Amino acid sequence: MPRPRCERCQRPLDHCLCPLIPALDSRTRVILLQHPSETGHALNTARLAALGLNNAELRVGEVFDDLEQLLATPGYRPALLFPGEDAQVLAGYGEAGAAPWLLIVPDGTWRKARKLLYLNPLLEALPRVTLGQVAASRYRLRKAPEAGALSTIEAVVGALNALEQPARFDALLAPFEALIEGQIRAMGLETFQRNHETE
Repeated sequence: MPRPRCERCQRPLDHCLCPLIPALDSRTRVILLQHPSETGHALNTARLAALGLNNAELRVGEVFDDLEQLLATPGYRPALLFPGEDAQVLAGYGEAGAAPWLLIVPDGTWRKARKLLYLNPLLEALPRVTLGQVAASRYRLRKAPEAGALSTIEAVVGALNALEQPARFDALLAPFEALIEGQIRAMGLETFQRNHETE
């Protein structure tokens, strides 16, 4: 019989993360587009990001039929948070009256994220934004495909910290870190060190 789960964070009730999830306000609107293969993943960081931000939304699918309407949300300028040769490095809003970003964040493996772009040409056509210098990922349970790769929640926190400085969004990482610590405890320290720690 499956263990009872928290309806909000989807974790088993005895490992509910809701007490650690903040409710942060942001000028930036964040739309997380999650590939369906990620929804049942134990380390579903896009869900944690959406729960912790008041101005965020999580959508699950491969093809998003209402994308045109979504990208036309009044008062925002849409951009895709995804690396690319012509991606603009995010910087603070400053005092200028520019409209805040509507950040579209694909969530999935690199392969699945690229598939989302391919299946939704409107996404591929968006201006791309990216992070400048990034700290090493705290995501110690997944091997990064390349240096500088971050989990979805870390990328969102990095983007918001860059855009909305001096405001900080690090509180979003508290449930993420608890989740990772819980997974490491569950697998046992020896197994974690053998399989995940770098030399």
